[in-house]
Amino acid sequence: MELFYKLYDEHENVKVRFVGFTTDHTRYDFGIVYTNMFFGKPLVVCMQTGRSTLLDPKDIEDIEHLQNVFRIPDKHQAADLVEFFRETLPAIPYIAEYE
Repeated sequence: MELFYKLYDEHENVKVRFVGFTTDHTRYDFGIVYTNMFFGKPLVVCMQTGRSTLLDPKDIEDIEHLQNVFRIPDKHQAADLVEFFRETLPAIPYIAEYE
């Protein structure tokens, strides 16, 4: 008897960016994985906590979502992240260039 059904098993070379920065209140370290999976949404991983989420421009405008995902208690700190992600994440879904 088979215990599970495989939904997908993809292999992909991806672009990864590691960014560390500070604000007046907090230090952040993120890994951003640009992939063709997940409808082109980058996978953002907090390297300090291991919490991760898929983000696109609509997602970053939802401060409460960012607070919940990254467990940020203060709206000002979440607003700092919004500003960072606006400058860092692509405005359109990421599409890898195939050689």
